[in-house]
Amino acid sequence: MNWRNLILVVALGLSSTYTFAQSNLLNAKTPDLIGKKTEAELVADNDKPLPYGYVHDRDILMGKRIWEIIDLDERVNFPLYFPVEGDVMLTKERQPLYNILINGIRDGKITEVYDSSYFTDKKSLADIEASLVWVDTTDVGREYFNAGETIPEEFITKTEIKAIDVFSYRVVGYWYFDKRQGELKYRMLGIAPVVPDVYTMNNEEKDYIDLFWVYFPAVRDVLHEAKAFNDRNSAMPFTFDHLLNSRRFTGVIYLEENVYGDRLIKSYMQENAQMQLLESERVKEKIRDFEQDMWNY
Repeated sequence: MNWRNLILVVALGLSSTYTFAQSNLLNAKTPDLIGKKTEAELVADNDKPLPYGYVHDRDILMGKRIWEIIDLDERVNFPLYFPVEGDVMLTKERQPLYNILINGIRDGKITEVYDSSYFTDKKSLADIEASLVWVDTTDVGREYFNAGETIPEEFITKTEIKAIDVFSYRVVGYWYFDKRQGELKYRMLGIAPVVPDVYTMNNEEKDYIDLFWVYFPAVRDVLHEAKAFNDRNSAMPFTFDHLLNSRRFTGVIYLEENVYGDRLIKSYMQENAQMQLLESERVKEKIRDFEQDMWNY
């Protein structure tokens, strides 16, 4: 891949990015002015995501759809997870990716929401909310219910999925070799938060589900407005759109489109985590080697 072009794109995108937590920090006369952009900044701030270039089907020499899982225990993936509930840094301007997505869906800014990574059947807000909250009663509460009496609130338990409960993210993208530009490129297609099934939250062994899939090109404007923390330079945060498009995360391939009906790697490398990781690396190297082989004679 031509990394110089990738670095140039990221640099151009970041050049128009202002701080979210420290904007106007040096000019603020009172604490409430910190983080608020001046009128001049608002005028000069061209906050739009860098548009994708048009790619004709005939320009794609090779293409492969790939599914990856982003482990939020990996340090490099922390900007996608933090801050969570209870953190002092959790503010309106600084939110975890999960909050950005779920709030965008609730506000109607994100509408391209689906139940799978193939983006065929849409998922409604009501369906999502049903997967987020579970209300139950204790044994004492059931006695009130069986007696036909009103159940006191202290005997009603409410379990809710929050950002702190997000286990990982799944992403699907398309690797393709652009023969016009002669390089391997990546286009993210969708992302899904992986959370515990709310009905198993209190169990020792939880079941995990893909809460929803959002079509990535349709949510770029929302993700561009939200900023992720830059550990190397807090004065220049990344937008979530830049972070994901430039692949500033680490992921493990768990599926590639294949002739067997897109079977999972773990379905043919069963009960052997090491072999699954090696197979994931094999798929990665196969895609990477295609570009390298183009320049070997």
